[in-house]
Amino acid sequence: MPARRLMKKNIQLLLIDPQNDFCDLPADWCPLDPLTGQALAPALPVAGAHADMLRLAGLIREGAPGISAIALTLDSHHRFDIAHPTFWQTGAGGSVSPFTPIAAAQVRDGSYAPKDPLMLPRALAYLDALEQRGRYTLMVWPVHCEIGSWGHAIHLAVKAACNRWEDRNLAVARKISKGSNPWTEHYSALQAEVPDAGDAATQLNRAFIAELDRADQIIIAGEASSHCVKATTEHLIDHLPSGQSSKVVLLTDCMSPVGGFEAQHRAFLADMASRGVRLATSAEILPALADNA
Repeated sequence: MPARRLMKKNIQLLLIDPQNDFCDLPADWCPLDPLTGQALAPALPVAGAHADMLRLAGLIREGAPGISAIALTLDSHHRFDIAHPTFWQTGAGGSVSPFTPIAAAQVRDGSYAPKDPLMLPRALAYLDALEQRGRYTLMVWPVHCEIGSWGHAIHLAVKAACNRWEDRNLAVARKISKGSNPWTEHYSALQAEVPDAGDAATQLNRAFIAELDRADQIIIAGEASSHCVKATTEHLIDHLPSGQSSKVVLLTDCMSPVGGFEAQHRAFLADMASRGVRLATSAEILPALADNA
C-alpha cells in the first residue's frame, strides 16, 4: 500500500523592504531619468543586497510550489521626514548631512534644530521618547524610498519571482507599507519606534503577527539586517502569541547590514539564535519547500 502523503505545511515568506533604494544595483539595472538624462541610483545601497535579492528571487522561483503565502514590507517615506535632512539644520543654519546621528541633548544645546522652529517641541518630545526606549538614536538618513519613486519600487528580480508565484497560485503577494508618518522612525514592519497615539499604522500590528503565527514556518529575508530586518524580527519574536520562535527562519544569505553596522548584524543573528530562531541559507531551506510542494 503506498505511503500516505503528509498534509502540506503552511510556509510563509516575509520579505523585508526588498526595494531598489536599498540595493547596490549594477549600472545596467539603473534606468535613465528622462528629466535629467542621468542614471537613477539607489539612495541608500547596502553592500551585497543585489546578490541577496537574486538569491531570494531564485528561492521563490524554485520553491514556489511549497510556499503558502508571501508578504513584502515596503519602506514608504515622504521627502519631509524627521529622519531626513529635509527636516534638520545646524544651529548656525547650515545643512545636516546624511548619516548624522542627532540626540536630544544636541538639540537642547543648539547644535541642531528643526528648520521650522514651531516643530521644536514635538521633535524634542520624539527624541526623548526614542532615547528612553533604548533601541536607537535618531539617524538622519538620505531621502530614500520616497513614495512613488523608482527607489521605492521592488527589486525587479524579486518582483518577477513574486509575480510568477502569484500567477501559479492565483494569490496575492501581500504588500505592507510602513514609514509614512513623518514624525517617527519605522524600522520594524510591525510597529514604529515611537508609536503615534493618533496613527493606528504606527501601533503594534497584532493582526498581522497573529496571521504569521498561524504558519508552520515563517521564513524572513530582506534589507537591511542591521535595521529593518532586525527590528521586525525582534518585534515578531517578542509578540508571537504561540511563543514558538523555532518556527522562524532567517535566511542569512538573503540579507546584509548597512555599512558601518556590521556589529549590529552579528549581534542580531546571535541573539535570535539564542532565542530559538533558525539561521539558514537559501540553499539549505530550498529542500523543505520542495518537500512541501
